Amino acid sequence: MPAMPAQPNRRLRRWPGRGLLALAGVYLLLLIPDVPPPTPAGAGKQSFLWRRDAFWSGLENEFQQARGKDPALLSADFHQTLARNWQLLSTLTATNLPPNDPAFGQLETNFFLLAPKAAACGPRIPLEVFLQTYSELRRQTKRQSEHWPMDSTETRERLYRCLYGARAALEEALLQIPRDRFPAFVPGDDEPSATPSATVRDVTMHSGDILVSRGGAATSALIARGNDFPGNFSHVALVHVDEATKQVSVIESHIESGVGVSSIEKYLADTKLRIMALRLRADLPQLAADPLLPHKAASLAVSNAFARHIPYDFTMDYHDASKLFCSEVAAAAYQPFGVRLWMGISHLSSPGVTSWLAALGARHFETQEPSDLEYDPQLRVVAEWRDPETLFKDHLDNAVIDVMLEAAERGEKLGYNRWQLPGARLAKAWSWAKNQLGRVGPIPEGMSASTALRVQRLKASHAALAARLHEQADRFRAERGYVPPYWELVRLAREAREEQISAAQAR
Repeated sequence: MPAMPAQPNRRLRRWPGRGLLALAGVYLLLLIPDVPPPTPAGAGKQSFLWRRDAFWSGLENEFQQARGKDPALLSADFHQTLARNWQLLSTLTATNLPPNDPAFGQLETNFFLLAPKAAACGPRIPLEVFLQTYSELRRQTKRQSEHWPMDSTETRERLYRCLYGARAALEEALLQIPRDRFPAFVPGDDEPSATPSATVRDVTMHSGDILVSRGGAATSALIARGNDFPGNFSHVALVHVDEATKQVSVIESHIESGVGVSSIEKYLADTKLRIMALRLRADLPQLAADPLLPHKAASLAVSNAFARHIPYDFTMDYHDASKLFCSEVAAAAYQPFGVRLWMGISHLSSPGVTSWLAALGARHFETQEPSDLEYDPQLRVVAEWRDPETLFKDHLDNAVIDVMLEAAERGEKLGYNRWQLPGARLAKAWSWAKNQLGRVGPIPEGMSASTALRVQRLKASHAALAARLHEQADRFRAERGYVPPYWELVRLAREAREEQISAAQAR
């Protein structure tokens, strides 16, 4: 009987090879890179520079010398500087000064001089006096700014120097005091409000209040620092208080899931390195006409969040309400009621910053940045929360991202491992399928696979440099006996990055 032909077996043996070739072809297709993001023009403004490096070093030297002073002399020196601060503050109360008035520069310098004395005095002074001075400086500056043109460069620089600068000086002092004396809460103005209220962390919060905070991720540090006026905050949320149940909810937009409503407990449980509460001034004409306006705005935001899915806006286009980034949640809620938040719009002009943000999806560089909401004269600061552990992490993360952005200014790109692109694209396809079912996938809706890889690279680079900087900061503290101030953290971060580069080149 003739033997059966072996041709079918040979065909079967060819299938694995063909399958491997097909997989290789798919892999190569998935390996084709996206069209690179366009080179952004930026906002065309000038990034702010302090140009006071010698002054910062002088403050550190003064702090070192003060630690060895006779306690009685040190206390007398502190109270003398404190008196000068209050004398300057008292002159602002009944005046309407322009932002370039010399009094503000004197106040800025005198508060900076007060901080190292407060840090060195430790338990020998009532810390509340120092905190009250800071709060009064902020209060008087914001009240003066109600009469300033918000589109003026002088206005913006004055607000930044006084508000951001005073907070920086305060925190440098707070990081030097014993942990058991560290004030987690700093009160602001208890601005009157007619809207429903509830107690949150011993503060009366009203419906329509705005919470600005700082997240713990590398992207949070980039958002906070990637600004013509590098700031402290990376996220904005709107508070809603139910008039019947007094339940406190928070409306916010997350990169992963878009706009949503959650309980205040969940909001506080998420990583927050700092939080500040803001409230519309009660004397605004819009609130005089309708005292419940903030509650109506918050209620509108809740209704919109439940009515439809609102994706996160990676482009940072605050003119388009079909997608919302975090700042837009508050701005879009108030706009229908005649309140335009961010009277001073944010500008991102630095080529390095705009290049990296463009690589992460941003397309608009005149926008609404979280840190800049504090400078809006329509808002009062109600309260601030921070603690020593998260505060130091905030400073350390800022120093790392500042040094990374220095590299961006020198032309370093925010890239990714191209060989990971096929896997990321498969993950993106899986995320798309989950998004259709109303679920969250591994890559956020609206974010491309290559952008996700860039975010991964940013996080990894930031984490590695932060770990090395933390070690150097610990050595600094062991050798000198105090926590390194911010300018020292930046210096140490530069050294750590140089060590990383040298180690990589040696391999």
